[in-house]
Amino acid sequence: MADYPRDLIGYGEHPPDPQWPGGARLAVQIVMNYEEGSEYSIPDGDESSETYLTEVPGASLGPHKRDLIVESVYEYGSRAGFWRLMRAFKERHIPITVFGAALALERNPEAARAIREAGYEVCSHGWRWVGFQNMSEEQERAEMKRAVESIERTIGERPYGWYCRYAPSENTRRLVVEEGGFLYDSNAYDDDLPYWVNVSGKNHLVIPYTLDVNDMKFSVPPGFTAPSGYFEYMKDTFDVLYREGKKQPKMMSVGLHTRLAGRPGRTAALERFLDYVLEHKHVWVCKRIDIARHWIANHAPK
Repeated sequence: MADYPRDLIGYGEHPPDPQWPGGARLAVQIVMNYEEGSEYSIPDGDESSETYLTEVPGASLGPHKRDLIVESVYEYGSRAGFWRLMRAFKERHIPITVFGAALALERNPEAARAIREAGYEVCSHGWRWVGFQNMSEEQERAEMKRAVESIERTIGERPYGWYCRYAPSENTRRLVVEEGGFLYDSNAYDDDLPYWVNVSGKNHLVIPYTLDVNDMKFSVPPGFTAPSGYFEYMKDTFDVLYREGKKQPKMMSVGLHTRLAGRPGRTAALERFLDYVLEHKHVWVCKRIDIARHWIANHAPK
């Protein structure tokens, strides 16, 4: 079955030693998704309003009806939640990666400025936060180019990572490689370590992301119903990986959204988790681009 398109084996029983800086047992990477203002909406010419990752799961007014409630929920993320999360990271000197939808950043120059001044990485989250699975190859290529150029204008540096909304198309990874400027993509959830793939004869780095250690579970049932459950899940994940890291160091990703984790009760749980992480020695809290550059320098593809 040499032509089977999936890798079900990966590193197997003996994953490589990532050799994290300082001999860290675990690399912890925080992602803040910034999407507000780029989601599906009637004002942007879409057939219907956004229905995903809101406070009322599954609510929909149907086609051609503008949902002002959903728009307002999203606006909380850009108006208030973003700044609450930024304060939490700044107070703890935690570097993060922002999965930034380019149009969302364009529509909030103050947020773009704050991200830029904090020195955080912006990984491209597409031009808009819309699905790529049904795009033509030509449209997807154009959207990717537009996103890169936009982020370079708003942040002052092009993105080196790519992560699009559910779901990437079968062309996405090849287009990322063909674009030529990306160091990695994160459209995968299949490992606790980065890994290399061969795409059209070229080596390409994949840094897996997470859908379980992710505040999206507050809006996608079954998921978290209280901040305590959110905290416990993050803590348990950290504890297992930290314990395993004594012999087999790994990577932990945490996914956040400004309109979800940026709500006060959820931020409280996030802050408890961040403080818990910082109590431990031999933990590398870093940006995704840091992991990419470390892997490229220390684990060249064979």
